[in-house]
Amino acid sequence: MNGAHVLIRTLVANGVDVCFSNPGTSEMQFVAALDDVPEMRAVLALFEGVATGAADGYGRMAGRPAATLLHLGPGLGNGIANLHNARRARTPVVNVVGDHATYHRPFDAPLTSDIEALARNVSGWIRDTTRPGDVARDAVEAVRAAVGPPGCVATMILPADVTWEEAGEPLGPAAPAGARGVDDAALETVVKALRGGEPAALLLGGRATRGRALVAAARVARAAGAKLLGEVFPARLERGAGLPPVERLGYFAEFATAQLEGLRHLVLVDAPPPVSFFAYPGRPSGLVPPGCEVHALVPPDGDAALALEHVADALGAPPGEYVRQPAGRPARPTGGLTAQSLADAVGAVLPEGAIVVDEAQTGGLFVPGATAGAPPHDWLTLTGGAIGQGLPVATGAAIACPDRKVLCLEADGSAMYTLQALWTQAREGLDVTTVLLDNRSYAILEIELARVGAAGGGGPRARSLLELDDPELDFVALARGMGVGATRPADAQELTVALERALAEPGPHLVDVRLPARL
Repeated sequence: MNGAHVLIRTLVANGVDVCFSNPGTSEMQFVAALDDVPEMRAVLALFEGVATGAADGYGRMAGRPAATLLHLGPGLGNGIANLHNARRARTPVVNVVGDHATYHRPFDAPLTSDIEALARNVSGWIRDTTRPGDVARDAVEAVRAAVGPPGCVATMILPADVTWEEAGEPLGPAAPAGARGVDDAALETVVKALRGGEPAALLLGGRATRGRALVAAARVARAAGAKLLGEVFPARLERGAGLPPVERLGYFAEFATAQLEGLRHLVLVDAPPPVSFFAYPGRPSGLVPPGCEVHALVPPDGDAALALEHVADALGAPPGEYVRQPAGRPARPTGGLTAQSLADAVGAVLPEGAIVVDEAQTGGLFVPGATAGAPPHDWLTLTGGAIGQGLPVATGAAIACPDRKVLCLEADGSAMYTLQALWTQAREGLDVTTVLLDNRSYAILEIELARVGAAGGGGPRARSLLELDDPELDFVALARGMGVGATRPADAQELTVALERALAEPGPHLVDVRLPARL
């Protein structure tokens, strides 16, 4: 059995049965082997950033890794932005990068590069598998590292000759690493801080924003009278009617500072200390208020749910007693298309169990509030801030959860980074509805231009780099050109009907929402 067959069969045996791929010559043995291993679903992406973003979305929802298949250093380079987002989300991904044959590397052929140096920026585990006999072992270790905890991008570099030579037999799964146990000292410190009656907050991130951990955190917050806060960009947040409401920190440092003001204790639960997204003249980078003690309840590989349950029990918080988000939807909107009417339309029709992928940027400002009381759903965000994530993540989420509706809130500027994901959605028949927030500008940068205090900001030459209206992008035509049905509603009533119809029908759809160029 050659190295390609051993790799694929080992991945499948270890629970990795989806591969998002954009292959080249060095990966042809892998491609050929797919016909002999039907258990591996191979999904073609027309750009590597779509493949890596889809693997991120899949891993966030499936809780286990998908594989990627990328072509040498340039292919990895094209996919790095969304691997950066996956790293920040701690998503399990097995990232397979083909390379030149080992004996061809010294010839410095045109596509030769330092793949390991590129991979190091986004990977928690890297292995250059140069011997065929090591393929199965390295694949098992890659999956184990990717799953964690914490999850990570695990990168296998696979030279072409290793894939075509005899490589032995595939291997079954190794025992998972398992989460680290509860730290009694950290637990005691947190309980003491929360019992003291001083203003306190829990800041949730990672795996603490869903399931048992979220419920336990809500019990703790109620018992201690503490705020329940979430990261600015959570990897996956469970929200909606009946679930604990989590107040996400504001993107702008001023808003986050106001949310944290007056705290004497900040308990980090699978989250780092809050910092400003960017540096601004005369403003601090760290956002922890003066006089506030920071307590880390669990390390990145810790069991957040178990630790929070211990804290809740120590505080005497009864099971089942916590604040729940009341049910409620906005009325179906009427009138013109605005950021608010868009938010109300989404809130009015969002179905139970939906997966919302949010890369809406400024145009989606009001959507979280309008959907807070909708039926329970998941919310996936731009964890690493590298735009071009939304459409690919929605693609991967739809493959991970084919029985659930996926709603992608996508800004126009961000969409153009990875618009090719629509083609993959059409090819795979994925149930994704994309709401294209079309304000014909990089509106967030218009705001930031003023915030950074740039001298002379706002002149015609500066503004020309932030506007997308010369020529205008026709997203209806672009979507239809890639096989996705698309419409452009004229007002809020038409938008609500278009969303309702798209969510009711199978397959991908795009709704192009022309918003005012200014909020």
